[in-house]
Amino acid sequence: MATELLTRRRALGLLAAAAGLPLVARASRATAEVVTWHGRALGAPATLILHHPHRPAAERLLAACAAELERLEAILSLYRPTSALSELNRAGALAAPPPELVAILDDCRGFHAATAGAFDPTVQPLWRLYARHFAAGGDPAGPSPAALAEARAGVGLDAVRASRDRIALARPGMALTLNGVAQGWITDRITDLLRAGGVTATLVDMGEIRAAGDRAWRVGIAGSDTVLALTDRAVATSAPLGFAFDPGRRFTHIIDPRTGATPRRYARVTVTAPTAAEADALSTGFALMTDVPPLPGVTADLAPLPAPA
Repeated sequence: MATELLTRRRALGLLAAAAGLPLVARASRATAEVVTWHGRALGAPATLILHHPHRPAAERLLAACAAELERLEAILSLYRPTSALSELNRAGALAAPPPELVAILDDCRGFHAATAGAFDPTVQPLWRLYARHFAAGGDPAGPSPAALAEARAGVGLDAVRASRDRIALARPGMALTLNGVAQGWITDRITDLLRAGGVTATLVDMGEIRAAGDRAWRVGIAGSDTVLALTDRAVATSAPLGFAFDPGRRFTHIIDPRTGATPRRYARVTVTAPTAAEADALSTGFALMTDVPPLPGVTADLAPLPAPA
């Protein structure tokens, strides 16, 4: 279904691109040349900006990054029917899974605990329910309580068994989405690859943004006048109204896995953190929380909802 091809932050990413906000270095070194790559990651616009003294070497690194991006998408993408994630969702189990899929699920458990369960990659049955309900012209008041209860029965990270030998979904109707973390996780992997290649100053945007090195970058947040100075950190933003299932925009893409509801607590949640995966997942989880916990190295900007007209 076409509606399912929108990620939780995909619409926001498009807004950021359309806003024309700069992703530029504050200063440049005389010996370094700016080399830029544009492409797509998990269906969203992606950008790499390197400061490198040798263009051919930089271009070889960018080609290696593009190849790594393709490899990771073949594992983690919800949209590719041949991906390891898609196969897991179809079969309910996956033998000898790619180690990257096991690793990202292990990270998800940490983000799930840090957000008191608000971040949960097993929320996909609820996403499907809302998408199908409104695509079929269902009741504007939303899915029925019975339908919500049935979908919620397939939600719960505790029912995902993952090891290097096998991943299994233990409840009927379960399915995973990594849309709330995969872009950030891939951003981190690409950043690591560039650092291993000797790059000391880079900005990586694979749907989420991470700056590496001691260079300061100006990053604008779509829908606001906020411009962050980002140095060796990552940033991610979630906004409930980035995408809504229904014309009345009552039911948004940020779904609470604990209740099945789509509450709007903030206009926008922006998180900066040491890694892009952490910023990505926490911005989604925090958007569903009234009390955001303090976490080491993490800052959260919670933009309030506008006052009713």
